[in-house]
Amino acid sequence: MATSVACAFFFFDAAEPLGEGGRRRQRQALDACALCSKPLARNSDIFMYRGDTPFCSEDCRYEQMHHDAAATAYARHQASSRRRQQRSRGGSVSANEADVYVAS
Repeated sequence: MATSVACAFFFFDAAEPLGEGGRRRQRQALDACALCSKPLARNSDIFMYRGDTPFCSEDCRYEQMHHDAAATAYARHQASSRRRQQRSRGGSVSANEADVYVAS
């Protein structure tokens, strides 16, 4: 005798806020430009960057993209400078070679 099993699958995006409170927060997040804080009208174009960051114009979005690129380049430069300093001081210490002290 064959039996049937009913299955239901619910697909949802974990990043989507659930409930009315989440929808209200999402609307507020799109109320102003992330760079200049200019209010964004419901009937105006909204320029998005990195998925959920709204901007009032292409210029504001480009300025943020330029700022992010400069910050990334600076972080890379700082990391390479640290590595060079470690090598000049006698080599780098990997996580496996580091001494671990435990207070008792």
